[in-house]
Amino acid sequence: MKLAIIGYGNVGRALARLLRQKRREFPFTITGIHTLRHGTAVDPAGLAEDPPMRPRSASIEEFLDAARAQIAVELTTLDPTSGQPAIAHIRAAFARGMHVVTANKGPIAHAFADLREEAARRSLGFRFESAVMDGAPVFNLWRYTMPGVKVLGFTGALNSTSKVVIQTMEQGGSFDEGLARARSMGITEADGAYDIEGWDSAAKTAALANVLMDARTTPQQVSTRGIARLTPARVQSLATKGKTVRLISRGRRTGSKLSLRVRAEVLDRCDILASTPGTSNIILFHTDLMGTFGTVSIDPQVEQTAYGVFSDLADLATV
Repeated sequence: MKLAIIGYGNVGRALARLLRQKRREFPFTITGIHTLRHGTAVDPAGLAEDPPMRPRSASIEEFLDAARAQIAVELTTLDPTSGQPAIAHIRAAFARGMHVVTANKGPIAHAFADLREEAARRSLGFRFESAVMDGAPVFNLWRYTMPGVKVLGFTGALNSTSKVVIQTMEQGGSFDEGLARARSMGITEADGAYDIEGWDSAAKTAALANVLMDARTTPQQVSTRGIARLTPARVQSLATKGKTVRLISRGRRTGSKLSLRVRAEVLDRCDILASTPGTSNIILFHTDLMGTFGTVSIDPQVEQTAYGVFSDLADLATV
C-alpha cells in the first residue's frame, strides 16, 4: 500500500526506517512526505531514502492529490487547544477516500466521535494507537481483546516531562534545570508549557475518555492543574518521607456523570503509579468484568512510537 506522510520529524523518520526494515514482510511504499518547514517530496512510484525536498505544496489537498496514496499518516505537532491543523488534514484525507493513521492526540482529544463517524460513513479505516502511550497497546487492546468489557474509568501517569522535572528537583536541581533536561532528551512538546501546565495530560485524558468511554469531550473540559507550583524544597521534603509527586490523569463514570481530571498528586514511593520514572508510563483500566488491570511502557523511545504507527498500518493493510 502507498503512504502519504504529513509531518516528518523524529517519529516520521523512525517510521521510514522501520518500513524499510520490514519491507519484505509488509510492502508499504512512501509516495509523499509533506512538512511545514522543509518542504514536500512526492513520487507516486515511491520515494527514495532521504529524498530531496522541494518547495512545500500549496495546500494539504494538493499534496494528497499528488501523492496518490491509500493511507495518510498524520504526524504533525500537537496543538492541545484545538487539535488543528491535524483534524483538517485527516478530513482532507477522508474526502479523498484515504485511510488515516495518526500519532497526534489532538484530533482524538477534540474530534474523535466526528472523525470516527466520518470514517465509518466512507468505509475507511481510522487508527491512532500511538496517540497516548507511544506504541504500547491501549486502543488496539480494547479493539481486539476485550469483548464485552466496559471501561468504568482509568488512572494513569502519562506525562514524561513532568516526571523528569520532579526527579531532577529530588536530586537537588531546579525546576528549570529539570525542564531543560527533558528538552535535551527530546520528550517535551514543542511548547514545554503544555507539559508543565498539564495540557498534554489533559489531551491524553480526553482522548482516552472519548475512545474508551464515548465521552465526546475536549481537553478544555478536563479539570487540570499542572506542576508549575512545585518547588525543589517541596519535593525534597516529600522524598524524606518516602513520597513523590506524579502528574496523574483520572477518568471515572458514576451513573450518568463523567469526571475527568489531571492533578499533581502526592504518592507513596511504593504506589504502582509512582513506579514508572523518566519516560516510562503506566495506565490502569477500571472495568466491570476484569476489575483493574493495566499497561506499562518501560523507557519508550521514538522507535516505539513509530512501531505504534506501523502496527496501525499493518492492521489497515488487512481491511
